[in-house]
Amino acid sequence: MASTKQLARLCLLFAVLLPVVLGECGYQSCNPTKPDRLNVHIVPHTHDDVGWLKTVDQYFYGANNSIQHAGVQYIIDSVVAELDKDPKRRFIYVEMAFFDRWWRQQNDAMKEKVKGYVNDGRLEFINGGWSMNDEACTHYNSIIDQMTLGHRFLKDTFGKCGVPRIAWHIDPFGHSREQASLFAQMGFDGFYFARISNDNRIKRVVDKTLEMIWRGDLSLGRRADMMTGALYVHYDPPPNFCFDQNCADPPMQDDPKLFDYNVDERVDQFIKWVTLQSLAFRTNHIMLTMGSDFQYENANAWYKNLDKLMKYVNAKEESTNVYTLYSTPSCYTYNLNKANQTWTTKEEDFFPYADSPHSNWGGYFVSRVAFKANERRSNNLLQVCKQLETLAGSQTSKDPEAEVETLREFMGVSQHHDSITGTAKQHVNNDYTKRLHIGNGRCQKLVGLALGQLMAKNQSISGPKTEFCNYLNISICPATETVDSFTVIVYNPIAKGVSTYVQVPVNGASYHVMGPDGSTVPNQVQAVSDAIARVRRDRGSAKNSLFFLATMPPLGYSTYQVTTAKQALWRVSPEHLSKNTKAVPASPNSDTTISTDKMSVTFDSTGLLKSISNTDWNVTVNVKQSFYWYNASKGDLASGQASGAYIFRPNSSTPFPLFDGKSVQGKVVNGSEVIEFHQAFQPWLNQIVCLHKTKHHVDFEWVVGPIPFSDGLGREIITRFDTDIDSKDTFYTDANGRQMMKRIRDHREDYPYNNIEPVAGNYYPVNSRIFIKDSDKQFMIMTDRSEGGSSLQSGSVELMIHRRLLHDDSKGVGEPLNETDQFGDGLMAVGRHRVLITRAAEGAKVHRLSGEEIYMAPWVFFSTQTTDWTKKYNPMKSFIAKNLPDNVHLLTMELWSETEILFRLEHMFAIDEDPVDSQNVTVSLKGLFPMLNITGIDELTLSANQELSSATRLQWHTKDGDTPTRFSPPPVTGPSYDVVLSAMQIRTFKATFTRT
Repeated sequence: MASTKQLARLCLLFAVLLPVVLGECGYQSCNPTKPDRLNVHIVPHTHDDVGWLKTVDQYFYGANNSIQHAGVQYIIDSVVAELDKDPKRRFIYVEMAFFDRWWRQQNDAMKEKVKGYVNDGRLEFINGGWSMNDEACTHYNSIIDQMTLGHRFLKDTFGKCGVPRIAWHIDPFGHSREQASLFAQMGFDGFYFARISNDNRIKRVVDKTLEMIWRGDLSLGRRADMMTGALYVHYDPPPNFCFDQNCADPPMQDDPKLFDYNVDERVDQFIKWVTLQSLAFRTNHIMLTMGSDFQYENANAWYKNLDKLMKYVNAKEESTNVYTLYSTPSCYTYNLNKANQTWTTKEEDFFPYADSPHSNWGGYFVSRVAFKANERRSNNLLQVCKQLETLAGSQTSKDPEAEVETLREFMGVSQHHDSITGTAKQHVNNDYTKRLHIGNGRCQKLVGLALGQLMAKNQSISGPKTEFCNYLNISICPATETVDSFTVIVYNPIAKGVSTYVQVPVNGASYHVMGPDGSTVPNQVQAVSDAIARVRRDRGSAKNSLFFLATMPPLGYSTYQVTTAKQALWRVSPEHLSKNTKAVPASPNSDTTISTDKMSVTFDSTGLLKSISNTDWNVTVNVKQSFYWYNASKGDLASGQASGAYIFRPNSSTPFPLFDGKSVQGKVVNGSEVIEFHQAFQPWLNQIVCLHKTKHHVDFEWVVGPIPFSDGLGREIITRFDTDIDSKDTFYTDANGRQMMKRIRDHREDYPYNNIEPVAGNYYPVNSRIFIKDSDKQFMIMTDRSEGGSSLQSGSVELMIHRRLLHDDSKGVGEPLNETDQFGDGLMAVGRHRVLITRAAEGAKVHRLSGEEIYMAPWVFFSTQTTDWTKKYNPMKSFIAKNLPDNVHLLTMELWSETEILFRLEHMFAIDEDPVDSQNVTVSLKGLFPMLNITGIDELTLSANQELSSATRLQWHTKDGDTPTRFSPPPVTGPSYDVVLSAMQIRTFKATFTRT
């Protein structure tokens, strides 16, 4: 028999292991509530920005504390130690970019202990993305990727207890309906945030509608409904109840022998606050967020005081009717669900966000325009990289740096709500940029090796040496500037055939281009524009640009052999060579028209845009386009609020023109492939209006900067199109590149609009497109990055494209948005707007397909290897058996493991958008990818952490019935593996496969 001491030791060991062995995560782990009390859910939390005032590394390690005292590793260390002391304690954690780092530094014993806390609900992961992403400037593709990255880490590490149940966006500056829809498709039961406009909050407090059912996507119907809650005030503790080491609030002093005993006073203060807060909510449950930015570095101080506070409050529950408990947002949501309430519904979004009458948070839609473009382009490369790794397999055996994970993680960091927004300090933005540069470089190595392997005609042939030119947009490419022949490789990541005009920096005056079938490809050479030369300065040596039309098969590549005329003349006749096209001045006395067989653009005698015609569709829009600037407010008598990185506040509703009223010094380049009209509005502001021979669009390439500031004025630069379209007070902007949101000037869905800031109050995020229409015509502008825009009068559309500000807006970043480039005189930005005009009925199809082609643009790279090219390599190849239908997008194709692939197929059209393309569509996966033999398939939730068939969500009662309905699409089974997609549906699959 065991001795008494041995039994005691066994009992103690069992007690220590009990949470691990018998612990039960999920709603079963919630601390009990009381039905006849006001239940105050105490939620200990920290909000850890993945970069803001300090870099990601500095925040994790606690470095550079002269800027801000914050060290994430110490927060997690401290919390874990405190959770060990009481099984009733709770803590939530959100940002996996930090937790993954911390986890990798722990020993096995600590990992097992933490797993135990997760298993018994003490530590709960909320949201669970790599970062807490912004909702205005982020593209849906990048949101899904960063959420999948975080959720995969949690699922792989903690199993089913690592599956988050609540979305938690307490700091993003406004909230998108598409974000709610994506969260619903990820299987979340609730979505909580803090930042909504003050007028909206006041009305919702009075109406008790801070908690509602948000209709996430009208095309998906109730499947996308999401229980949504706005926090009472913010995500901080109640006033006077912050127990962090950096707070000045008094602790709980409960020794009656001491002079500073304050329990009765503190309990009374607490009861008053929670009673007041309870008046804004419909149930006998309220949630207190006990924590804030980078808090709990000394978790002992927090928990010791919270334990006392809860003890003494609960001691008076008979008289106060208030009961406190440690809780999480999940447990709070579960109790709301049991409250048998009928919840109100909401359809529109929460933009723009204004935390005071003169503080509209619309500046960040545009802040740091160059970084926004860099991030969007990096996402393009990330998708290419993932696809080619899937098709060719891992390339790390050839080069350890040829991998995708680095860019995947750094893109996850870039979605953070102080990264893509442009609201971090300059040194932090430099760090974000460096990370993307490193990630891009590694993915480019993978792309070169993988596509080279796939191009080779047999396994004994090594792929060509490839070179990437990251500055093609300003005509810099060493690989093409100094050689007489080179190969252009163009990879198409879209599962449909596409064509695009390739622009290559060169120094020769004439070239021959041979296509993948051996035929001559018409091409054009012209001088590098004055605008691009101004940006490029002394970087790069190319004098000219070579243009030609590249045509690629679906999910495949084409190669083009480029040779100088001197080298090509021995094998081709002169008519197959390009001719150097010169720029000539436009007429100063009459209109100038540039045209192709498909499009026509007319400029008046001053060089300003006058009209655009789509000749194929017989649509003409009379339109004037010019640039203007808003004088950024530095504060005035009405309010001290200045324009800054977050805030857009012009000091007048009327912008100043950047056209001098005389001439923009128009020049025409009338080429065989590309026709351009060059405009110079200011010494620092140029534009090239471009038609492509085979395309139904007009490109407006703008070059802005350095924005002058010597007069002490901050400037916010806009482009404005004034058309004859009778759009009245309605316009449309996209939500994260996906849903289209109807906007009505000077209007809000939820509350009476107070027109105090008539410009900023009508600015909305434009992630990829904005359009106006009337009964006949539709005028659309597609962007290459996130911007902000509006329609401030009927027929007008404006987009902000650059900002340079001299005052901080006092929203936390602590410095003005005054970016300088490597030359030190101010950031120069190059961007492109694609203008589309159609009959109103065709508008959806045109902008949907154009949006796909812009964000998943063909990837261009080069090889100076040309000898025996067609003997060694296939000059063109597709990795998919056929084009996908127009309304279907291959959203994701990535290698999940050596034998598994993650696929996402997306229906790109909304319900009733198009009579054909809005209909259901079926895609068969059988034989779709000839190199990949699918042997089995499982359907998952959107972030790939749950099997769709077993994923359930809490049901909520509304006046229209219970919601949400389940995502229960037709099952996908062999041998055909048919996938049926309905309007706006994304389906996620993990497939097992073998290589053929």
